[in-house]
Amino acid sequence: MARQRRKGVGPWPDGALLGRREEIATLDRSVAAAREGDSRVLVVAGAAGVGKSALLEHVARSADDMRVLRAAGVESEMELAFAALHQLCMPLLDRLQRLPGPQCAALQTVFGVRAGPAPDRFLVGLAVLSLMSDAAEERPVLCVVDDAQWLDRASAQVLGFVARRLLAERIVVLFGTRRPGHELRGLPEVEITGLSAPDSRALLESASPAPLDEHVRDRIVAESDGNPLALLELPRGLTVTQMAGGFGLLQAGALPGHIEESFLSRVESLPADSRRLLLVAAAEPTGDPTLVRRAVELLGMTQARAMANGTDGLLTVDARVTFRHPLVRSAVYRAADPADRRAVHSALAAVTDARTDPDRRAWHLASAAIEPDDAVAAELEHSADRAQARGGLTAAAAFLQRAVELTADPARRTDRALSAARASVAAGAFGPALELLALAETAELDEFGRARIDLLRAEAAFAQRHGSDAPPLLLRAARTLEPLDARLARDTYLDAWSAALFAGSSATAGDLHEVSAAAAAAPRPEGPVRAGDLLLDALALLFTDGRDTAVPMLERAASAFAADEVTGEEVLRWGWLATAAAASAWDFELCLATALRQVDVARQAGALAVLAVGVNVLEQVAALAGDFGTATSLEAEADAVREATGTHVAHYGALVLAALRGRESEALPLVDATIAEATAEGEGTAVQYARWARSVVLNALGRYDEALDAARAAADDMPELFVSAWALAELVEAASRSGDERGTAEALERLRAHVRGSQGPWGLGVEARSRGLAGDGGDAFREAVEYFRGTRLRPDLARTHLVYGEWLRRRGRRSEARTQLRIAHDLFVSIGMEAFAARTRRELRAVGAAVPGRGAVPAGDELTAQERQIALMVREGMTNPEIAARLFLSPRTVEWHLRRVFGKLSISSRRQLRSALAPDGIVTLPARPRGAAEPSMG
Repeated sequence: MARQRRKGVGPWPDGALLGRREEIATLDRSVAAAREGDSRVLVVAGAAGVGKSALLEHVARSADDMRVLRAAGVESEMELAFAALHQLCMPLLDRLQRLPGPQCAALQTVFGVRAGPAPDRFLVGLAVLSLMSDAAEERPVLCVVDDAQWLDRASAQVLGFVARRLLAERIVVLFGTRRPGHELRGLPEVEITGLSAPDSRALLESASPAPLDEHVRDRIVAESDGNPLALLELPRGLTVTQMAGGFGLLQAGALPGHIEESFLSRVESLPADSRRLLLVAAAEPTGDPTLVRRAVELLGMTQARAMANGTDGLLTVDARVTFRHPLVRSAVYRAADPADRRAVHSALAAVTDARTDPDRRAWHLASAAIEPDDAVAAELEHSADRAQARGGLTAAAAFLQRAVELTADPARRTDRALSAARASVAAGAFGPALELLALAETAELDEFGRARIDLLRAEAAFAQRHGSDAPPLLLRAARTLEPLDARLARDTYLDAWSAALFAGSSATAGDLHEVSAAAAAAPRPEGPVRAGDLLLDALALLFTDGRDTAVPMLERAASAFAADEVTGEEVLRWGWLATAAAASAWDFELCLATALRQVDVARQAGALAVLAVGVNVLEQVAALAGDFGTATSLEAEADAVREATGTHVAHYGALVLAALRGRESEALPLVDATIAEATAEGEGTAVQYARWARSVVLNALGRYDEALDAARAAADDMPELFVSAWALAELVEAASRSGDERGTAEALERLRAHVRGSQGPWGLGVEARSRGLAGDGGDAFREAVEYFRGTRLRPDLARTHLVYGEWLRRRGRRSEARTQLRIAHDLFVSIGMEAFAARTRRELRAVGAAVPGRGAVPAGDELTAQERQIALMVREGMTNPEIAARLFLSPRTVEWHLRRVFGKLSISSRRQLRSALAPDGIVTLPARPRGAAEPSMG
């Protein structure tokens, strides 16, 4: 049977492009779009050998007008932090100094150019985005990342972050992977499947050294499922007799293994020196030909002789050492005798420079070890320290885990196991962390060792989810630590308080009462009193000595967190809790000051996981001030940070904003979704927030019976802190409107207990308004108006004018009622409190007043949340690079959004934004000094 070759089939990799017209067209369109400034990202996914690498190589060869950046995951390098990122960015390192200072420092640190504290990995991602965007200003950039399933975790996280933020740059990023991992999930995907039967037959015949029996050919085509690598490589190992006969070549679902076996059979047919060369190359993942040559010589042979004996095309030694396919590397390494592998790693360790590449040398030494070796374990420990300093938490954990295995001394092994567990928790590898803790528990531990285990278990529980599991674990750890390390014990008590606050009513043990009592009785550490100490004492007093005693301490503690003297570490760790302390003391100015401080410190430090919480808190403060524009912008930023970091934070800020805005179709579905998710997670405080939000919306809509149930549920929830007090105010309003006099009186009495000790206008104003609703009438309402006048609390002021006007109408004082209701309506419309504005219009009709329209839409309301946020920043004088750094975008993407803003607002310059947008933005205002006069906002 004569063989026919189809034109264009050719050898690998071109043969793998046979039948790929549609996939090639998709990739080519993406490259063309990127050339025009429309960034594209594609994940090219498919089974091993299906032709992903050939497609990526085709695109790279075709992009001669673009700067091509390449990286490839290597299975043996998955534990080396930022290894793939270094490959990709190396050609751009001369541009580092053009980046903003923090971004430049972050990349210099992770690449080992400079020493410094470990940067936040998402700050590293922002730096890579800026670096690529800067390069793309000169010429379009093509990033090709192959074998992404083997990327080290740090590189995968950064590249996933970058891919999700590309919009208007001349950049295209192509990932090749067997299946998208967590970091790439959700990105646009092109699935590469097997070739069609006709194309498979053509490719198989092109690669067969002799004519194939028709039945054998068809069986191979069917069983290979059109996999190009199988079709090209498997026939190379067949004899003429096999080609002419029938046999079962493959089993369904086992194709990659059979391809490896095919490569391995070719390896086994090579001379011994050639096999040893392949094993050295497989164990040396950087592809450095000098290292491979020196290691081969150290093993008693020469590379030239090994290459002269031939490698059957499986290995190429040029500027880099490359395998025909990654499956060749894995087949060679996995099939090698363990003793041969250890010998090769020993040789590679010997030829790897201990000064320039100490971590890879340590890894080779560890792979060469056959029994415990304290010297190698110490080297791995040093490598872990360096990895942690670069932000490579996963790599640090891997080094320490291997160090544990190589440590002979039991006490030292236990200590390293605990260090490895801590690194694993920090890296989010909770399974390995718990295994290491179980290993440590088998040793003879002192009290401090057992306390460390308890603490790490608690931290793992709290890091996985802010639910009900963590509080009792943290409480137990803190109690155990008391006689051993008083400072660490108090810090752990404060973390336990945080965990108990998140858990709320879901906490079955270790609730706020129990944590507070234990913290109050704990011994004091020596040394100066820190802001964290003040905060723990103040919060504990709430549940041990009552509000009268606690309020002055709460204000003192919150003031400490707003002051310059507090350490950045404390602000990052507990700043949001200081805002909760200020809210518990009804001090709105301190709420604003502490929230601003944490966001500012988190931004400067690049601590994005903390920023996800801080921006969420600040959004609540902005919404309570009636600054819905800023709150909306902060919500967009919170969503961006949450999505970028994967941080699980309930939508507290969005709930406050939605409640006050009052759009039923938006607010109530958010409430229901939050309750469902938070209940499943054991995050009780989020459930309490959601129930309070429901009560606000229903009160605004005038559905008081429904509001009564929601408010009572929120008020009765634990903990009885500021959200409970807010709910009691809603309960007073709903109960009084529903004719429930007893319920009104009981709710008012409970609210008074919450306000007791507070001297600020926020709490006193809410209490006075509630007294008015409960029956005190005009005097109480006027008192509340005076409390709120001159504060930032415009929603509370507007609601007070509304209920005062309603009270006047019911007593027939129509003229006075019209005055109050018009003030309320103007405020509601200017703020954007739509449901309350509609309720006010109904009241105005009832007093025979001319009912105003719904009010003009404020300039900028048609902007998206992100566009409005960018517009506000431009109005504040920020440059595009500064905005890009804040919002995790590139400067070019900021410019793209800004053009859309100009078009929507019908303006043409940045200067015109000052008049096009209403002046708001409490985020930009410094906290008012205590006791200073506040201009009226009413």
